[in-house]
Amino acid sequence: MENASKALIMAAGVLIGIMILSLAVYLFATFGATSAEAHRQNEQSRINQFNTQFTSYEGKSNITIYDVITLANLAKNSNEYYGLTSSTDSNYYITVNANLQSGFKAGLEKYTDEQFQQLIISEMNNLEDQADPETGGTTKALHRYQCTVTINQNTQLVKTVNFN
Repeated sequence: MENASKALIMAAGVLIGIMILSLAVYLFATFGATSAEAHRQNEQSRINQFNTQFTSYEGKSNITIYDVITLANLAKNSNEYYGLTSSTDSNYYITVNANLQSGFKAGLEKYTDEQFQQLIISEMNNLEDQADPETGGTTKALHRYQCTVTINQNTQLVKTVNFN
C-alpha cells in the first residue's frame, strides 16, 4: 500500500511538471507573438515617419525651388546613409526629378551645393508675374511647382519624388 501511494504521488508530480512546462511554452509563444506585433507596429511607424518628410509636399501647388532643393538634399542624405548609388526594387534609394523653368532635371539627389546654387540663380532670373491680393496688381515671384511621390511597393518607402 505504501508503494502504491508513493507511485501516485510521483505520477501527480510528473503531471504537474508537464502542466507547468505546457504553460511555459504557451506563455512563451503568446509573448513572442505580442513582441513580433509590437516590432511590426514600430517598423510601420518608422516608415510612416520617414515617408511623411516627402509626402507632406505631395499635392501642394505652391512649392518653390527652395522646397525642391530641400527634398533633394533630404533624399541625398538618405541615400548616403544607406550607402546607395542607384535605385532597385528592393533598396531604399530615393530619386528626385524636376521639370524646372530651365528644363527637366533628373537625379537632383546627386547634385552638389554649387549645382543647387545655379538652379536658384536660374529660377531668380526667371521670376513670373503673379497676382498680389494686397495691392490688386501683380508682383514678381518664384515659379511654383507641384509634387508627386511614388512609394516602392517592396520597401514601402518613398522611391521617387517628381516636381512639375
